[in-house]
Amino acid sequence: MSERNVLVTSRSFSSGFRDLLGELRAAGLTVVRGPTDHRLDELRPLLADSVGWIAGTAPVTEAHLAAAPRLAVLARHGVGVDAVDLTSAAAHGVVVTNTPGANTEAVADLTIGLLLAVLRGIPAGDRRVRAGEWSVSRGRELGSSTVGLVGYGRIGRAVADRLRGFGTKLLAYDPMVDAEAIRAAGAEPADLADLPARCTAVSLHAPGGGRPLVDAGWLAGARDGLLLVNTARADLVDEPALAEALRTGRLAGYAADTLDTESTGAGSPLLAEDVADRVVLTPHLGAQTVEAIDRMGSLAVADLLAVLGGDPPKHPVRTAGWSGSG
Repeated sequence: MSERNVLVTSRSFSSGFRDLLGELRAAGLTVVRGPTDHRLDELRPLLADSVGWIAGTAPVTEAHLAAAPRLAVLARHGVGVDAVDLTSAAAHGVVVTNTPGANTEAVADLTIGLLLAVLRGIPAGDRRVRAGEWSVSRGRELGSSTVGLVGYGRIGRAVADRLRGFGTKLLAYDPMVDAEAIRAAGAEPADLADLPARCTAVSLHAPGGGRPLVDAGWLAGARDGLLLVNTARADLVDEPALAEALRTGRLAGYAADTLDTESTGAGSPLLAEDVADRVVLTPHLGAQTVEAIDRMGSLAVADLLAVLGGDPPKHPVRTAGWSGSG
């Protein structure tokens, strides 16, 4: 069979300004759209004829790979590959790639937006005005603040670049970046346990997957008025401990782009009405800018075409640890 099909199951692929579907077709490939949830019964006939796969966040299992005898490359449209069975991919001779750094600028922008929103109480102020209440709450200025960054890789450093424009003092913790490298990148090295007592706000940019970094013990050392921003992973924080700290005043505000119960939010203690005026939440939209979608798609297409052309990809997925890359 001479036809070369590329399966696309990422909902957002080629939804920006750039016509990436057209670029694949111009390269002599036939683009086939598949279900974004990767249901095997629907994907099986599509996988059978596909030489490339641009995949979203849904699982890619041994069963998927076994159903794709012609598949040479799986280009993950995004960074995380936790849902991809990398061992099976290697066994089937499938090269897996991802798009590191494509969403860095978008997530850094959102981080600053959330930090300002919680620092100045912007959403709560909007709600008061709509209710006919013009009372004033007093906030803080970024220029006089000390912000601690947990994770000093691509996103952490992009946030730092933005904060320097405000005149903010920067502390950074990253166990995979030595102190001199942190200083050279414009921040003061600090221990994780010291940040709550030294900072006006702490922003999380570490990978998840382990025990929470922010728990009741960490929060117990917080200075009055501490703010916390999380545009990384929900499992970095103990949500019940956060809610209790908000109620007692130990924590003055929390802003996040993620929840433990993501997609529904049901049951999260951070959605309780009595903490609503101190919590700002967004529905995991950190990477959702036109520019980030174009960058992700462009990187995925470039690597897919490289592999199909017999060349090594620029962004192969290797065994991952915390590189602090954000």
